[in-house]
Amino acid sequence: MSTSPSPGAPLAGKTILMSGGSRGIGLAIALRAARDGANVALLAKTDTPHPKLEGTVHTAAEAIRAAGGQALPIVGDVRDEASITEAVLRTVGEFGGIDIVVNNASVIDLSGSQELATKKYDLMQDVNVRGTFLLSRAAVPQLRDAANPHILSLSPPLNVTPKWLGAHTGYSLAKFGMTMATLGLAAEFADAGIAANTLWPRTTIATAAVQNVIGGDRLMRVSRTPEIYADAAYEVLCAPSRELTGETLIVEDVLRAAGVTDFAGYAAVPGTPDEAMYPDIFLD
Repeated sequence: MSTSPSPGAPLAGKTILMSGGSRGIGLAIALRAARDGANVALLAKTDTPHPKLEGTVHTAAEAIRAAGGQALPIVGDVRDEASITEAVLRTVGEFGGIDIVVNNASVIDLSGSQELATKKYDLMQDVNVRGTFLLSRAAVPQLRDAANPHILSLSPPLNVTPKWLGAHTGYSLAKFGMTMATLGLAAEFADAGIAANTLWPRTTIATAAVQNVIGGDRLMRVSRTPEIYADAAYEVLCAPSRELTGETLIVEDVLRAAGVTDFAGYAAVPGTPDEAMYPDIFLD
């Protein structure tokens, strides 16, 4: 059963093209927009259920519709330019335009430089950096015609201190590449009023990647829920595009600026003291 979007909601009728989004943070952002009555097109690879990961692009689309939005699941690969072109054309054909691009798709491998397989290095560069650039670029002609166009990439501030850049050089290069591409687009298309920002959390987020790749149950216990990321992304995407662009934003700072003072409700394990939250990579 679908819920009714809020009358006059900021993202009502807006169209979002997102890479990934079958689960986790991307899906949480999509569902928050759907509550306003947004249209969400998802370009994702997960067509059939994964043995270790919940959700497909089709189940995500069902959840978006149930939340009050419209959904267009597109099975494709952000590494493939033809998939990107198809996604843009299908999104415009279905919804009439594109207002927002969310670069959510990302690959993580925290191996050291000696242990990181070249194939995995290439995959992180192809998905994180190339995919962000190509998807954003392909949508620019549509964003030029949007009333409040935004590009939002889920990537960190450019903290190149030895502590973080040296901790996992291959992954850091890929995530910083996402940020650099986004900041470059912000500068290049500022005159067109197209906002381009990045958003990153101060703590780890309770996702399958944290559970299966980074830290298991220990880290999940001191992580926050994807909803904190979604609520911050919502604030960014509702902001006037000519007033907020070219920024590397932090989730908690965005929410504090919006008046949020209590983050206890975002704890992945209810009751976890806020000061116990594990500091995430690339910050401090």
